[in-house]
Amino acid sequence: MNGNGWGVEIHDLVKTFGSFVAVDHVSLQVPKGEIFGFLGPNGAGKSTTIRMLCGLLTPTSGTASVNGLDVATQPEEIRKNIGYMSQKFSLYDDLTVDENIDFFAGMYGVAREVRAQRKQYVLEMANLTGRHDALTRTLSGGWKQRLALGCAILHDPPILFLDEPTSGVDPIARRAFWGLIHDLSATGHTVFVSTHYMDEAEYCHRIALMYRGKVIALGTPAELKHGLDTHFLLNLNSAEPLETMRAVESLPGVLDVAIFGRGLHVMVDELDATSARIRETLAGKNIAVESLERITPSMEDVFVALIEAEERKAA
Repeated sequence: MNGNGWGVEIHDLVKTFGSFVAVDHVSLQVPKGEIFGFLGPNGAGKSTTIRMLCGLLTPTSGTASVNGLDVATQPEEIRKNIGYMSQKFSLYDDLTVDENIDFFAGMYGVAREVRAQRKQYVLEMANLTGRHDALTRTLSGGWKQRLALGCAILHDPPILFLDEPTSGVDPIARRAFWGLIHDLSATGHTVFVSTHYMDEAEYCHRIALMYRGKVIALGTPAELKHGLDTHFLLNLNSAEPLETMRAVESLPGVLDVAIFGRGLHVMVDELDATSARIRETLAGKNIAVESLERITPSMEDVFVALIEAEERKAA
């Protein structure tokens, strides 16, 4: 292990494909034992960054190290020191649970004398002890996901890269999966996880928000929410959400309006005067306000606000 306490270090990392810049001068450091979340929409550069860190893609420029190993010059060594799981789960559907575990144990070079013990650990962790001889294709998405995680940590790697691991899995399975990630972090594993589910940011110790290849925000979920403290967030419910949105989005004091569920989230720079202005405007258009109240921003609100700010800068 590297002595400086960083699991992952990235400086000015760039990856281009022809004229397309997929990763644009990304810099960050992840301490050992941290659950670090990479958030952003599809196409933001999350997977490309993770593939470079796993030694699967060569950076165009910049430097990155994983567990003290250089991604450009030591990709083979890195692959021995990490676990990698992608949204495709990389399992073999026509093999049983047992056979998948045996295959990955061989692939990761797990020593023969500890294979039985590691296999038992994976079966118990994934809660598949009674289903070890089931064909993998017969498992639900949640079970497959747990098995894929188990196979990725058979060799007990210090660092785990999970690329959109909860994509397409139901919410209950997603929550159970995050319980497993926290257990791994508690035993000192560094977990680097990418997701486009905003609620999953809350499970991470720190997050980087990626957009168009750049990191546009970095910090704990609480820190990123506090970044919106200069603004106020209102939840507005009315009988006509779309008409309401058109009526309020250009009002003085309104910074942003987004549809959330059946209502609207309205970001304002001054609470009382803007709330009064909203009520007055809607009354003038005969739109009944069912409720208008201040709420605490969610990670989704933070995400929307930061991306809108980036769009305004670009424009």
